[in-house]
Amino acid sequence: MMMLKQMLALGSAAFLGGIVGGMLSTQVFFPQLVEAQNPNGVHAEEFLLLDAKGKARAGLGLDANGEIGLVLRSKDGSRTLTLSPDDPLIIKLVERGGRILWSAP
Repeated sequence: MMMLKQMLALGSAAFLGGIVGGMLSTQVFFPQLVEAQNPNGVHAEEFLLLDAKGKARAGLGLDANGEIGLVLRSKDGSRTLTLSPDDPLIIKLVERGGRILWSAP
């Protein structure tokens, strides 16, 4: 009987200690909650998609002149497809040397 009371007391103490410790740890290790920038969107100048080697394969962003564009690169980097409403050629497929393979106004 005495052993049962000791086990219940030890179990209760461990349970309460775990609860209190968990609450305190969130205050010590995570004192401030992270909030989203804006519930209606994300603000950024550039978004990149990287392959397993860390090379940019696709990107959406602004260039130095503030013009927006979407760029897609082939796996070997030999061709680039760009889409930019600010460029006279809105859609372009360009090879590595800079020669335009295909375009559309």
